[in-house]
Amino acid sequence: MIYWKRLKTIGLMLSLLAAVVIAAPSRDSDKPRADKAQPSLPFDPSEKLVYEGEFTRSLLRGVDVADLSFSFSRVPAKNVDAQPALRFTAEAVSKGIVSKLFGLTFRQRIESTVEPTTFNVLQTTKLDEQGKRKRTSEAVFDQNSRKVVFTELDPNDPSRPPRVITSELNGTVQDIASAFYYLRTQKLEPGKTLELLVSDTGQVFRIPVRVIKREQLKTVLGKVWTVRVVPELFGEGRLIRGKGEITVWFTDDARHIPVRAKINNPLGRLDIKLKSITNGR
Repeated sequence: MIYWKRLKTIGLMLSLLAAVVIAAPSRDSDKPRADKAQPSLPFDPSEKLVYEGEFTRSLLRGVDVADLSFSFSRVPAKNVDAQPALRFTAEAVSKGIVSKLFGLTFRQRIESTVEPTTFNVLQTTKLDEQGKRKRTSEAVFDQNSRKVVFTELDPNDPSRPPRVITSELNGTVQDIASAFYYLRTQKLEPGKTLELLVSDTGQVFRIPVRVIKREQLKTVLGKVWTVRVVPELFGEGRLIRGKGEITVWFTDDARHIPVRAKINNPLGRLDIKLKSITNGR
């Protein structure tokens, strides 16, 4: 059971591409700017990325374990004078022989609402299903009080007290879904080491990220130049406890599309590749 629980975690590794993003240098202010012009983003006006995760080195070699997707859109702001908020969604769903033979099913959906000028996350909602186990959660980020409050509920047991975690915020903070997109607005220069602040389940983690070098890869987009990035996600006090390493390749252009990722840990190696991209342009 422990093995399959960890397998589910690996199946969600594409979500952790979100944790590959670098924290931006501190802005002049965390408050929205006065001008109402919407900056052009690499993924405007809307976008959907679809990936497939496959084990390439383990007892499950060659087995597709999950479909993963990321999508972006803008949503009307509550204040009519404010800019539309940014909405990011990440989803991972089990598939194939893993579900059929072992009865392992999982689904995780993360929805992130982000302030458009500072790129600070405002709210994260999450649905986490592992077989019969189900959890829903919400994290609310208050930049005025510099706190994040995470609340988790068990829909199968309404009488169960909610799990609540509160942490301090210090600087520009992303969640798993928003961080994935935030990287794409930044410059990735080989040889540099950067740092990410990412919040998950009410905690805030500092993630060092190394930008390694440019490489050419064959992808669904054709043969493209990419930038290889290695975030330090694994280890004590990191986003993921235990041993492992993740490498991610982003296109070396203005859009910084993540086209591939490899995750190595004691369970084996998971290869994640971009299958399709849809843009609303």
